[in-house]
Amino acid sequence: MHMADALLSPTVGGAMWTATAGTIAVCARKVQRDLDDRKVPLMGVLGAFVFAAQMINFTIPATGSSGHLGGGMILAILLGPYAAFLTIASVLTVQALFFADGGLLALGCNIFNLGFFPCFIAYPFLYRPFAGSNPTPMRIAVGAVLGGIVGLQLGALAVVTETVLSNISELPLQAFLAAMLPIHLGIGLVEGLVTAAVVSFIWKARPEILRYTAESRPLGHLGLKKVLVGLGAAALITGGALSWFASSNPDGLEWSMAKASGREELETPATGIHRLLAGIQEHTSFLPDYGFKNNGTEPASAAQSQPSWPAVDKGTSTAGLVGGSLTLALAIMIGLLFRKRKQTP
Repeated sequence: MHMADALLSPTVGGAMWTATAGTIAVCARKVQRDLDDRKVPLMGVLGAFVFAAQMINFTIPATGSSGHLGGGMILAILLGPYAAFLTIASVLTVQALFFADGGLLALGCNIFNLGFFPCFIAYPFLYRPFAGSNPTPMRIAVGAVLGGIVGLQLGALAVVTETVLSNISELPLQAFLAAMLPIHLGIGLVEGLVTAAVVSFIWKARPEILRYTAESRPLGHLGLKKVLVGLGAAALITGGALSWFASSNPDGLEWSMAKASGREELETPATGIHRLLAGIQEHTSFLPDYGFKNNGTEPASAAQSQPSWPAVDKGTSTAGLVGGSLTLALAIMIGLLFRKRKQTP
């Protein structure tokens, strides 16, 4: 559900950048109250895991579409909503800058759509009431599935609203909405099931993480080695190898655009802020579309051939490992920054 700049006007894109920056500022102040040394590496490893998981598009049966994990619910449950929002912002910033996944003008929208709704709507109003103070596997599953579905539905609705308000594309409101909400219902169901599986693993390994996070308590001297190793290994395997098995079907947003307009991609305006940001992204994205750049040396026949599945590719593996490492580093840097500021008189 990564929006491209072609969907947004500078006014709407700028407004969402402002809203996202304001939310980040609030989160930064809140995180300083309970962020401790133990949570900083957890932010980094979870960010790397979400980055890798988002590379795997899964097929939505009988639709010709695919979806991928958003990750906001996982982060909110394990880190709390404020640290989770900062972590998902790290993931999406790395994706936009270095992999050209989502536009730079649209980055504010993407962070808000994939971060705000799961962290500040689905988590406090759905997951926590269902999971309760003493979660069980069933309570975790119910809360995660409901949170995943509602969070993604709100995000899909926001994408449609932002696109229609921009009024620079040919996507009609009713047709776009009729495609976006149903397809993201299926994607949200998978999101919830994956969230339930990951959170259940953490709950069995270190149930205190869920309790302390729900109570906004520091993790203190809680041992996290098993959790960090497990999540780190999952991120390496997912980004380095499982990413080969991603579906080649268009994702839910592209599929919905095709249903509404007949085209999966819209042409980005070649003037003004769109042109400026496109030029910046072209220079910063050293692994565009999660693969090596094609400098025109690939034969035309190879470019036109149908890719095999699984798509075993060095570029994809490199992108998964490099992107996970960059996200890990950025999330840890943010955590260390707030920890340092907290300790400064």
